[in-house]
Amino acid sequence: MIPITAGLLAGASKENTSRARTIGLTLTYVCGLALFYAVLGLIAGLSGSLFGTVSANPWVRLATAIVLLVFALAMLDVFPVAAPQRLLQWAGQLGGGSYPAVFLLGATSGIVAAPCGAPAFGVVLTWVAGTHSGVLGFVYLFIFSLGMTAILIAVGVSSGTLAALPRSGKWMVWIKKVAGVVMLAMAEYYFILTGQVM
Repeated sequence: MIPITAGLLAGASKENTSRARTIGLTLTYVCGLALFYAVLGLIAGLSGSLFGTVSANPWVRLATAIVLLVFALAMLDVFPVAAPQRLLQWAGQLGGGSYPAVFLLGATSGIVAAPCGAPAFGVVLTWVAGTHSGVLGFVYLFIFSLGMTAILIAVGVSSGTLAALPRSGKWMVWIKKVAGVVMLAMAEYYFILTGQVM
């Protein structure tokens, strides 16, 4: 995701290489992505408030445990998760250099990158739904997405430092596996909560 984003932002700002334009395009991209996730957080928060005590229902806890288990297995590469090819091609054609196009690219990159971040994002959405607040859901997911895109801001603002970024390798696989184990532990926690009620 980092090389693709850096390439798109660099290509979009090639005509006018001013530092202000590069920073503006980077922040526009990040705001598009952050607002996309924040709207999902708003929906999750409102759905929590609409259903009241639905999160205390043992069947909901069981469903949460199953979702966490599926996400953990995806993180551990038990089965592959990939975005549809047509969606990836459409997002690749959004460049262009204008602020609205870069904003739209940021918003849609949340969909395109969803298979990579779906396990963590699913856990955050599940937790946000428990807050029963649309405002908190919006704020929490907006802040979550800003943290998620912090490296993209660093890459976009300091163009040319892409070569200094750590290369992908076995260390990334280990981080992914550790995240998968943490999600397995969370799934087990929800299975235990369900078992105590039933």
